[in-house]
Amino acid sequence: MKHNVKRRVIALLAVPALLITAACGSDDDSDNEATSGVAQVKGKFGAKPEISVPKDGEPSKKTVIKALSKGDGAEIKNSDFVRLDWTVEKWEGAQELGSSWAATGGASTPRRQAVERIGRPSQQLPAKVLEAVKGEKQGSRILVQGTAGDLFGDTLNPSSGIKPKDVLVWVLDAVGTASVDSKAEAKGEQAAVEAGLPEVKAPSQKAATITIPKGTKAPKDLEQQVLVKGSGDKVKAGQGLIAQYTGVKWEDGKKFDSSWDHGGAIAFQIGTGSVVPGWDKGLVGKNVGDRVLLVIPPKLGYGGTPSSELAKNTLVFVVDILGTV
Repeated sequence: MKHNVKRRVIALLAVPALLITAACGSDDDSDNEATSGVAQVKGKFGAKPEISVPKDGEPSKKTVIKALSKGDGAEIKNSDFVRLDWTVEKWEGAQELGSSWAATGGASTPRRQAVERIGRPSQQLPAKVLEAVKGEKQGSRILVQGTAGDLFGDTLNPSSGIKPKDVLVWVLDAVGTASVDSKAEAKGEQAAVEAGLPEVKAPSQKAATITIPKGTKAPKDLEQQVLVKGSGDKVKAGQGLIAQYTGVKWEDGKKFDSSWDHGGAIAFQIGTGSVVPGWDKGLVGKNVGDRVLLVIPPKLGYGGTPSSELAKNTLVFVVDILGTV
């Protein structure tokens, strides 16, 4: 996809999208008994795990997928949206390679977590790792251990310093899950847009048509309006937000992206700096079911990313909030 919200709107964490056939998980008891060749994990769900490997031990030659503890929430099914905490370490040297537990802001800023859809390519996790949570329940902690070559396949980045034979240990906490139809959209009578804002037509099951007002200068600050009022819960910072969206440039009115062009509903974490600031500021506090018009100046869009082709553009989005995870 040339224009994709996962690339354009979300400030991605540093693990590439992967396409690998998923492995099947295996049931296990929750007391994490010592297993030859498998990393041990201390700590409860909801706290950063402590990973250790047997001294002078050899890692299992096969990929291992096991539930370290079982949650009692909803079962995670194919096509469900999930919000995950994750940590990955290299077996040799117990080197941490990445983690959602790293602090990314002040005490009032929620941590960045992975928000993904089961069965779709991920921008943060190898597909085989993401697939490991399918069939488990919300509240579960899952271990995935295998070689980088098996987990990443041919997409392993040579410049990462990780070799195909290096053994990686992932620990995932299934924090949230939600099931939302890919074709879902906001329902209700749409309000007339306020003076000076773009006109919006939102035909069912299609990208919105956004018309920039002629002879009107782009606003210097964030402008927003709820066009369709939903009746769901308020969106909170740190949640995964499930949405449909369409984006155009104010300068020429041309569409640069839409979820409708890429298979429908997508999800992203909101209020954590994982998306452009205009989305964080404009969508936190809105309600599930809202259709929101956002006009985002460069300073709240890609102005801080000079290499982006959208760095100098004022961006106009219509976002349907379908749910949270």
